[in-house]
Amino acid sequence: MSSMHAWRTAGDGTLQPIEMPVPTRRDGELLVKVEACAVCRTDLHVVDGDLPARRPFVIPGHEVVGTVVAADGDAGIGDVIGIPWLRGTCGACRWCRDGSENLCEQSLYTGWDEDGGYAEYAVAPAAYTYSIPQGLTPVEAAPLLCAGIIGYRALKRAQLPAGGRLGLFGFGASAHLTAQLALAQGAELHVVTRGPAAHRLARDLGAATASDSADGLPPLDSAIVFAPSGEVARDAMAALGPRGTLAIAGIYSTDIPTLDYQRHLFRERTITTVTSNTRADGEEFLRLAQRLNVRATITPYALDRADVALDDLRSGRVNGAAVLTMP
Repeated sequence: MSSMHAWRTAGDGTLQPIEMPVPTRRDGELLVKVEACAVCRTDLHVVDGDLPARRPFVIPGHEVVGTVVAADGDAGIGDVIGIPWLRGTCGACRWCRDGSENLCEQSLYTGWDEDGGYAEYAVAPAAYTYSIPQGLTPVEAAPLLCAGIIGYRALKRAQLPAGGRLGLFGFGASAHLTAQLALAQGAELHVVTRGPAAHRLARDLGAATASDSADGLPPLDSAIVFAPSGEVARDAMAALGPRGTLAIAGIYSTDIPTLDYQRHLFRERTITTVTSNTRADGEEFLRLAQRLNVRATITPYALDRADVALDDLRSGRVNGAAVLTMP
């Protein structure tokens, strides 16, 4: 256990395979043998430089499931746990004190500020990890740790009324999990995304419609944009009915083009965003996912094909969620 295989950012939009020492945990941290790590679009933003580098040559990956192999004393050794995106907060600012730790200006993130799960081992603060629901394999659980949690927060921010009409714009890892939550709550679901495979998955899950365009949609009560595109957000605003709410779920988006007041905003429409998540969001979602049997559609990749997985995600060739599996 002296060395491990991993991938790190190269600073030029690519990943670089490396052999490096197994990380050393600090007090309060867990050393985890990684079993699976889902591939998130945020990883692409880190690798491609859409998000400013916070640590040069960082190991990406923040949807990590693994087994605890070292901890303070013997606490938790052998447990299967999840390492998510949110890695640390100050605990003292106004946002941390009022339950909005996702807005902490000193927050830290796995795979951005510190090394993540594109590796055989990872470390994480014990206070920011999750227990994995029973009945889920590591590969099944990994996408829940960001795609699922962020989708859950986005659905809450979208203010969908009971039995309301929801539009999802983009249908990747997060959207196809969010769809299952919304449908279980009685929503009428409409999906706007590219590609016949995504259309089939949306319909198989229970979407009323799935198409390339928002043209012809009935007025939506709520919409969530998962695609990192300001033009898509503008289209979603136009598809909202009176008092409709749009939630933009991504950490990154291109700029939103000029809005027409009457077409996009009038009649008490609301636009909001999602910024990370709180630990409470994660705990709530994982309980709900277990109760509602929320399951990700998985496209697996061996760890040594992490660069292929990212390129497939970039090119829209992943159906559902890509997950790295360990040797």
